[in-house]
Amino acid sequence: MTDQDAQTPLLDATGVSKRFGAVVALSNASLRINKGEIVALMGANGAGKSTFVKILTGALRRDSGTVLLGGVNRKIGAPAAARRAGLVPVYQEPSLIPDLDVADNLRLGNTPVEPFRHWVDKLGIKGLRLDDMIGHLPLATLRILDLARSLAMKPDVLLLDEMTAALPTNLVENVLRVVRTQADEGQSVVYISHRFAEIAEICDRASVLRDGATVGDLDIAEGVEEKIVELMLGAALGVGPTRNAEAATLPGGTPRLAVKGLALGSKLEDVSLNLHPGEVLGVVALEGQGQDELFEVLAGMRRADKGTVEVDGKTMNFHHPADAIAAGLTFVPGDRAHGLLMQRSVHENIAVPLLARPRKWGPIPMRSEAAKVKNAIERLQIDTRAQGEVQRLSGGNQQKVTIGRWIAKGVETLLLFDPTRGIDVRTKRQIYLLVRELAEQGAAVLYYTSELAEVPAACDRAVVIFGGRVVDVIEAAEADEPTLMRAAYGLPRQTAGAA
Repeated sequence: MTDQDAQTPLLDATGVSKRFGAVVALSNASLRINKGEIVALMGANGAGKSTFVKILTGALRRDSGTVLLGGVNRKIGAPAAARRAGLVPVYQEPSLIPDLDVADNLRLGNTPVEPFRHWVDKLGIKGLRLDDMIGHLPLATLRILDLARSLAMKPDVLLLDEMTAALPTNLVENVLRVVRTQADEGQSVVYISHRFAEIAEICDRASVLRDGATVGDLDIAEGVEEKIVELMLGAALGVGPTRNAEAATLPGGTPRLAVKGLALGSKLEDVSLNLHPGEVLGVVALEGQGQDELFEVLAGMRRADKGTVEVDGKTMNFHHPADAIAAGLTFVPGDRAHGLLMQRSVHENIAVPLLARPRKWGPIPMRSEAAKVKNAIERLQIDTRAQGEVQRLSGGNQQKVTIGRWIAKGVETLLLFDPTRGIDVRTKRQIYLLVRELAEQGAAVLYYTSELAEVPAACDRAVVIFGGRVVDVIEAAEADEPTLMRAAYGLPRQTAGAA
């Protein structure tokens, strides 16, 4: 390699723009990355990050701009062409076909099996079979499979869009270690994340988008987070607690939701918890500890082998999600694609529960429906520029729509499963404030999060699940990340003064 070759960026995109009808997704986006470099692509939800990645990898065609690979102008018209050019993505949502098994998905993408197996093991997924159906695997496993498949392609530039957003802490650590090692060996990485700790740990630079345009390119150094937030949002905005720590006391009386001795297969062994009206109860667990099964049972999607679920003191038997909804339990899944009608409008998606069980035959009360939908949109500040199809919205706005439909219907008990996955700091705070507002109005909220920092910010207490059992219950004031982490790994709390 000549000195000139060494100085030529591996990827150099400038002036990239993209419109979807009246919506300007990108207006003047640029990105430069050198060999062996990890560059964070940052911006608020709707800033254009995912669109930019899809353009670079051939899933979308740009309206204007240039993309140079190794100094050569390239027009990449399809994902297959991007892979041949050395650009391999892991998109924000799994790109695996749920009705096929692992082996068939590998064949469709011409993925070599042995390198794929190597990376699956390296990333911490044990016991995976090639005949496992994709649709039966949890979201965190699907994300790891997507990454393993991409690494098996030996890309020159790996583009990761919110790769760690759906992962528990132990798998996040594996991903960060692999990404940093790959960069040390000469691979380049474009890394999208809203987690500043991850950016600081593995990235060399940060390129910041706002309203579809690149507004800054910064070296990662101590204190750079405030500058990045300022570039993203126009002003510094902390997450901070949204609860009144001094006034936070456990409500008394009959629990809104009481779970006793819940067991399901090998995943849930003995889970018990009480959730009161006006309380936000966090759930903390590493991958595969039973949190998925717990929420699926409470949402009526699966039936427990043992144990009881009581709502307002009455024992319930859910045979279908409609039974849980009728009992006042509403579920917001972690995978937005499972909770939305992606090709329908914002209004239609929010209005779905309002029309699920009409009380009488006759004309639909359009005026009442419109008022409730409008109220939900305003409370959540949902971006409605792309009203035509929800799939045109950013990930954060899609998540707001999944919550907004239950705001429109009315909430008694809200089951939130990783609701801020892949969401920027401003939208996270909006959701925290909404959750607190609902609790203050008497709703009960069960809140699973894969981000430990969210527990003291949003919750009153947290139950920690390990090995299918509740191993600790921690008050928000004591729920710092080291304490939660030890509990999540099944370790006892450290005593005062312990090393």
